[in-house]
Amino acid sequence: MIKAVVFDADETLLDLRPAIDYALDQVLDSLRSLQPDLVPSREQMRDAWREVFAEDPAAPVPLIRRESMRRTLARCGLEQHLEHHYELFFHHRYAQTRPFPDAVATLAELRASYLLGYATNGSSTADRCGLGGEFAFELYAHQGGLPKKPAPEFFAAVVAATGVQPEEIVYVGDNYHHDVEAPAAAGMRTVWVNRGGDELPGPVVPDLVVERLAQLPDGLGRLAA
Repeated sequence: MIKAVVFDADETLLDLRPAIDYALDQVLDSLRSLQPDLVPSREQMRDAWREVFAEDPAAPVPLIRRESMRRTLARCGLEQHLEHHYELFFHHRYAQTRPFPDAVATLAELRASYLLGYATNGSSTADRCGLGGEFAFELYAHQGGLPKKPAPEFFAAVVAATGVQPEEIVYVGDNYHHDVEAPAAAGMRTVWVNRGGDELPGPVVPDLVVERLAQLPDGLGRLAA
């Protein structure tokens, strides 16, 4: 029996990429007003993010963003402008982050049958991203010492927050390794949100695969039958 459905945030419920792109563009526009010939490209900023993330994937997301921005600005001789542009980035990143079009309606439909939770590695707090008040509980990596997915401790915290058994929980997310393999290892059932129609990248088969959140109510109903 399924009693709880717990969601990842970014790229599962939240359409984050347009917000990130917009925030980076605002940072770049501001830097151009200071040094038009020294401004990095958006792709250089993305490369710096990937570089810092690869060095320590378990680090808090805001610290990864800050260090990646620091490196990018340092390479252009603009590091003295880091703090202002770090704050500018997050101002626009939160202001522009929106749920996917079918997210809120899907949550409302599911709430009639299941306890809903929100558990994420990222910094997308529900109240700042259009999802305030939607969940019975919210868990954020690096709050209260909680490690990031795929750490088993993360999913132990999910189980504790739901108050039910692991096999009564469905975890929903877009990242196969974090949102399918890891919660399955913790004894949960899993839903892979696979909007791109990608091939299964590993041996663990999710209990359900959806391309749109609107498919969840019927899909979960079939799992529970």
